[in-house]
Amino acid sequence: MVHRGRTGSVAPRREPCNRSRRSSRWPRVKGVKGLRDLRFIPPGSLVEITNRTLHGRFLLRPSPELNTIIDGALGRAQRRYGVRVIAYVFVSNHFHALAIADDAQQLSRFVGYFEGKIAKEAGRLHDWRGKFWARRYRPIVVSDEPEVQIARLRYLLSNGCKENLVASPKHWPGASSTKALLTGKPIEGLWFDRTQEHRARKQGKSYGKFDFAEDETVVLSPLPCWDADAEHAIQAKIRALVKSIEADVDERVRKGGSAPMGAKAVLAQRPHDQPIESQRSPAPRFHAKSGQVRKTLERAYQRFYWSYREAAESLRGGLVDVVFPPGSFPPPASFVTPHPASGFG
Repeated sequence: MVHRGRTGSVAPRREPCNRSRRSSRWPRVKGVKGLRDLRFIPPGSLVEITNRTLHGRFLLRPSPELNTIIDGALGRAQRRYGVRVIAYVFVSNHFHALAIADDAQQLSRFVGYFEGKIAKEAGRLHDWRGKFWARRYRPIVVSDEPEVQIARLRYLLSNGCKENLVASPKHWPGASSTKALLTGKPIEGLWFDRTQEHRARKQGKSYGKFDFAEDETVVLSPLPCWDADAEHAIQAKIRALVKSIEADVDERVRKGGSAPMGAKAVLAQRPHDQPIESQRSPAPRFHAKSGQVRKTLERAYQRFYWSYREAAESLRGGLVDVVFPPGSFPPPASFVTPHPASGFG
């Protein structure tokens, strides 16, 4: 796609970002200065999505009302943008989700939509004004390797247990896909139309709490490596993952570790509080097991990165016709749609 610039124009902004430099923990490309990592989503990729609240505050502390709002926000975002949701979990100060997206733009719109709704509604519930999320969400591409896909699903399910909050993924009191994955039951939530509510209030009309609430359903898809499996077989595999996580908790306690604090203590957390200690590490660009697979993904990203960099420098230098790589967000033009079969390879 060609984008036209103007000679002598102000240097274009780079890819949009709502993360401060101080909070960024993604590694920059080795040997390259001045341009941070770009969103790189090969068409049809399985992606792990994660984000954290500002300062790690417990603004996502579970409650029946917030849980149904989160499920409703995900359901509405999925219905609008068509992203395939595999699994998700929202703990008190961050979330993880696995999803399949056609491209970076679809994923960006999907996440931006539900994050925006959750930030407004959780802020309303917890009397929190201002910035809600610590940064822009992190999309991490998961390779096609079955063991890697299963490992990332197990990691997602273990949230709440690995922090020693609950003894089983089934005990987590917050918004989560675990019970639906185990039973096949639909995940139902509510979308509150605050625009209509505001209009009714301005007109002096009386209304009930749920008068402007609409039902939404989150539809779960299987991992790509389980696409050919029957539903009961997938549920059996999920049960095995849950049991292995429960066994890890039991083993940790048996070796002298403290017992999980329990769902009741989680629900008693104060939303404006934050952890005394928080373990954080740089997020990888890809999840892969094989060195060859990782190298292939890294090389594809390097080609994408340098193509974008060269195009951005040409545009800044005043060239009129500049071609940005497929799957990128050129400054300040629109997204460059990739060909579905390209794979960025």
